[in-house]
Amino acid sequence: MASADILTPHTPEGKEALAALVAHPGRAVVALDFDGTLAPIVPDPEQARAHPNAVPALARLAPHLAAVAVVTGRPAGVAVRYGGFAGVAGLEHLVVLGHYGAERWDARTGEVRTPGAHPGVTAVRAELPGFLDRIGAWSGTWIEDKGGRAVAVHTRRTEDPDAAFEALRVPLGELADQHGLMVEPGRYVLELRPAGMDKGVALAAYLREVDAGAVLYGGDDLGDIAAFDAVAALREQGLPGLLVASAGTPETPQELAARADLTVPGPEGVVAVLNALADQLG
Repeated sequence: MASADILTPHTPEGKEALAALVAHPGRAVVALDFDGTLAPIVPDPEQARAHPNAVPALARLAPHLAAVAVVTGRPAGVAVRYGGFAGVAGLEHLVVLGHYGAERWDARTGEVRTPGAHPGVTAVRAELPGFLDRIGAWSGTWIEDKGGRAVAVHTRRTEDPDAAFEALRVPLGELADQHGLMVEPGRYVLELRPAGMDKGVALAAYLREVDAGAVLYGGDDLGDIAAFDAVAALREQGLPGLLVASAGTPETPQELAARADLTVPGPEGVVAVLNALADQLG
């Protein structure tokens, strides 16, 4: 995909943020979701890998910026492996905020900082197989163990993914409540995790930490709306923010696409944006 014309926000706020980012890149942060943004969506999340041109594009861009962050619901170490982020020249200052910020991998040390397993997640993980069987979950429903901070139930492989998804919303919400957890909906997935942490909280905290002067955030799913909210709030406080929607499939939430300053066709489009920005800064 040619990158020459793709970096064109259609909103005044987006244009202002892009101008600020280009004018002062040394104070700018580029933060991106992983699945659906840097990596194509695949039926089996364990087979997800970053777009082959994503890491080279990030490595071109990162040296011009204050920081690059990957903000994901995955465990930080898993995102690093699936993304191929470790040991890449140019990405020495990359940070991966995993489990919605509960975990953090820093390229400078190669280490993951984690608060450890949540007792509610541990209990739900043990109960889920029997629970799904008792409520008659549709054939093809499956459980993804996301480490000690979250567990997810997927319906993508069922005969009717939408109906299976809707049928699970209420019972999984009740199960989560029993163990002090919340349910985060996504693309044919319902994730049970501790309350009080989301991509918006993680992103806002990181931007404060690095004293960002501008931010670009890109995402594709319901979980990214919290990050969009955080950027919108920071705009009100004077921090320029550019919101990018990775809309590679019809599954992209309409709310996310409607609020974006720039919409691109999936990870390939995100890569084109990164390269176009690197071209301007380089």
